[in-house]
Amino acid sequence: MTLVTSILVFLHILGAAAIVGGWFATFKKPTILPIQLWGAIAQLVTGLALVGILGAQHADVNYIKITVKVIIAIAVLVPAIIGYRKASKGEAVPTGIAHAVGGMALINIGVATLWS
Repeated sequence: MTLVTSILVFLHILGAAAIVGGWFATFKKPTILPIQLWGAIAQLVTGLALVGILGAQHADVNYIKITVKVIIAIAVLVPAIIGYRKASKGEAVPTGIAHAVGGMALINIGVATLWS
């Protein structure tokens, strides 16, 4: 189970890097890149899988922190979907949506690392 957990953590961090990296890359001309959408999906799926594994192992899980992180992850995924749909149609992505995706992902990273 350790190998599975390690792979999920790796993919979870990679998803965060995809979202924030895409945000930094398009900061001057905000848009949503496909990699940001896939990163948001990866973050939510791998995060839930990690919590499921911890719960199955009867480990101590801070469910309040996890709830906050899931809410933020949804707050990243929904604007990523909206922005990606607009970008794929050739429409302009509102600046607020593009910055919400990257900014909320950054906040989620902060919650993960700073909340004990």
